[in-house]
Amino acid sequence: MTEPRDAGDTQPLSGSAGALLRAARQAQGMHIAVLATHLKVSPRKLEALEQDRHDELQGPTFVRALAQAACRALKIDPAPILALLPPAGQRTLDDVGGGLNAPFREHGMRRDPTLELDAKGKGVLVTVLVLLVGAALMWLVPRQPANPEGATAAASAAAVDQVLGAASQVVAALTPASAPASTATVSAIASAPAAAASVAAVPPAPAAPVLVPDHLLQVRATVESWVEVLDGNGQAMISRTLQPGESVDLDGALPLRVKIGNAVGTELRFRGQPVDLAAATRDNVARLELK
Repeated sequence: MTEPRDAGDTQPLSGSAGALLRAARQAQGMHIAVLATHLKVSPRKLEALEQDRHDELQGPTFVRALAQAACRALKIDPAPILALLPPAGQRTLDDVGGGLNAPFREHGMRRDPTLELDAKGKGVLVTVLVLLVGAALMWLVPRQPANPEGATAAASAAAVDQVLGAASQVVAALTPASAPASTATVSAIASAPAAAASVAAVPPAPAAPVLVPDHLLQVRATVESWVEVLDGNGQAMISRTLQPGESVDLDGALPLRVKIGNAVGTELRFRGQPVDLAAATRDNVARLELK
């Protein structure tokens, strides 16, 4: 498989750091997207480094860190390449921290323990009210004499009203500020049996028809990922980098040979069913054949 090139790319000088990196990568037969996945950076950043377009990167320190990480991945001596790069100034490679993609954490943000306690207190009150309503219904309703349906419903409503009144007094005594919300919650719980009866009277909806997938193969990238798919005749159906959120639908002669440069960030569906890429993945590169 040959590496695709953009028509607008310019070739680096033969003795530049980018040229040495590109030559080392090509000598090992490694695609630029595979190396980018290994380093957890976008292929565009590696292309800028190999073509000595340092102005498109985040300063000399990042350029030197990315070059050194690429040398480690390719298992070559980084000294000759770092010697050709601009100096990093006062900052060293140790300042990069936990890697090229170290997460940013904003300091100074603390949770207010008072707000957290208030939220927990409201949850406890709601739980207590639910238990009170349930206990009252279990204790009062079975003790009613055998009456017509209308009398039974009236007695149940009266029992619920008594429990709601007692619950409202408990809420007002404990947390006056949250009483309206708690009372509204209890009212909603009390009306739940009537709502459930209404739902039960609605006939079930007919079963949805089984949908047949419109396309044989579907590929979706959650992060930037390089994808290549060959049909049974060896023709390339796709061979490019998918952007985050991009998806493609493919149809072709079986078997399909699939190669994905960022397996953890790619979702694959064959005949409408999801495909588990873990068994066919090595170094975050998935290779599999679908029949």
